[in-house]
Amino acid sequence: MMSIASILLIGVGLSMDAFAIAITCGIIIKGLRVSNVLKVGIFFGLAQAIMPLIGWIAGYSFSDYIVRVDHWIAFGLMVIIGGKMLHEASKGECETGGFDPLDNKTLLVLAIATSVDALAVGISFAFLKVNIYSAITIIGIITFVICTLGVILGKQFGCLLKNKAQFLGGAVLIFMGFKILNEHMNLTSYISAIFK
Repeated sequence: MMSIASILLIGVGLSMDAFAIAITCGIIIKGLRVSNVLKVGIFFGLAQAIMPLIGWIAGYSFSDYIVRVDHWIAFGLMVIIGGKMLHEASKGECETGGFDPLDNKTLLVLAIATSVDALAVGISFAFLKVNIYSAITIIGIITFVICTLGVILGKQFGCLLKNKAQFLGGAVLIFMGFKILNEHMNLTSYISAIFK
């Protein structure tokens, strides 16, 4: 049986990618309000809670398939959105609000992209006979708290960065996409082997 402390640590670990994106959202959002902070936290918190549940339900049936494609899905979503942000920043569209991190569709895509790893965690929960409802509640709450703090921190950075914020946000998303891909495919070791 997995302890509450272990689930807390898993929740913190799973929320780190979402935390980085929440900071990016805070950097870009203009006129940040409490409702905006809560909205970002709710989207990321719910995604991090729902994904392990989906993985737990899938259990043995789809585990091999999920593990093979989850990192590619996250990578693709991050690069597409990050590339869009970089493109808009280069055209100066950030001044007219070309990219809106509070848009429901955008937030949903970001929340899914940062929570696909939680699918595999959900599968492992099924194997370990973890109480899934307690686990996803803890994970969801931890992610919500961490991401709301991330948005607030991002807002502080945004005040310093001003019009560079959108460019930085796009770069962060693309970096996160490659980070997720590297973690799953061990690209760093592969590239090192090529250049030896």
